[in-house]
Amino acid sequence: MSNKIKVGMPLVEMQGDEMARIMWEWVRDRLILPFVDVELVQFDLGIENRERTDDKVTHEAAQAAKTYGVALKCSTITPDRARQQEFGLTRLYPSPNGTIRNALDGTLFREPLICANVPRGVAHWDRPVVIARHAFGEQYRAKEIVVDRPGTVKLVFEPEDGGEPIVQNVHAFSGNGVALGIFNTDESIRGFARACLNFGLQRGYPVYFSHKATVLKQYDGRFMEIFAEEFEAFEDAYRAAGLVYEARLIDDMVAFSLKSTGGYLWACKNYDGDVQSDYLAQGYGSPGLMTSVLMSPDGRYVLTETAHGTAVRHYRQFRDGEPTSSNPLATIVAWTRALAQRGRFDGTPEVERFAALLERTCIELVEAGTMTRDLARLIGPRQTYVSAEEFVAQAAQAMRVRVA
Repeated sequence: MSNKIKVGMPLVEMQGDEMARIMWEWVRDRLILPFVDVELVQFDLGIENRERTDDKVTHEAAQAAKTYGVALKCSTITPDRARQQEFGLTRLYPSPNGTIRNALDGTLFREPLICANVPRGVAHWDRPVVIARHAFGEQYRAKEIVVDRPGTVKLVFEPEDGGEPIVQNVHAFSGNGVALGIFNTDESIRGFARACLNFGLQRGYPVYFSHKATVLKQYDGRFMEIFAEEFEAFEDAYRAAGLVYEARLIDDMVAFSLKSTGGYLWACKNYDGDVQSDYLAQGYGSPGLMTSVLMSPDGRYVLTETAHGTAVRHYRQFRDGEPTSSNPLATIVAWTRALAQRGRFDGTPEVERFAALLERTCIELVEAGTMTRDLARLIGPRQTYVSAEEFVAQAAQAMRVRVA
């Protein structure tokens, strides 16, 4: 097209693995680049290239996200022992998501797309539930050891000012076992709290922070204290908007989520957010209907992601020449949300309008009956479905008509 929409600044594109990568390329080449003129600063985060670069490429991609402000990432493999053997890896590389999220020190917002004709696993979830996941520390930057003999594991804090160390015995092992050390920082927790409270106010959503302070009295208790301190600056605005902030035990929060109709923000610690995001995705129908946007505490960096895995089973089918019906909606939305944010940063509303149009076009395709197999199964055995490639092709045709 000669009248492409000009994007002001570059996007950082992080390519991924397997079927997710195939769909990523279809979406980029058929739904984005024919319509917008955008410079892409590309990083190959496929497992083979991470092996070739000893994972330096992941750290380079994270720095580029900081340089340019807006990045988008395809799903990638985090290898276990079986995958290490499959790809001949020299080591078990860490999760690229964890590396990049820790570099950006942000909050990850995951929210479902709701299509009117797609039944939800929890039928009364009429409004979206936004999962705000603290994307820093916890299990994703943990230190772990295997204990292979009797001995004592200790937790030690050594002050830089030369003060007396704080030492706690974790466990006295009489035999083999494992131990794990996790951490977080007040600065990061404050950024997380502010991001959640700002988001709730902007969207008109109450905010609930889930914790287990009955067990982790100091660790989770510190999260609760900081959230309460930060809420003081929001309290009047929340009261005026008829909104609430509450800290709830995660047990109670899970029960509440099943009974509610949606329409709130659920703030979760890092690993809790990982689990609850998948739980919500299934309840709303499919991981293919989830958006994923990471924002730094100061709002300067944004990373959009596909909120599902690499679809290895579908990739093997595709590699064997069989048509696959993976859901490309999450991939499409990773691109639209990145473009929308780029447009907001650059002051180019035409880019924002294009992103909204593409997103709306794809939702309307589903509501008109064009969908992939995962959504068709939710509707019923008579619902027809198309391959992932055909869905992208039909979306591209619809966009050509709409932007003509």
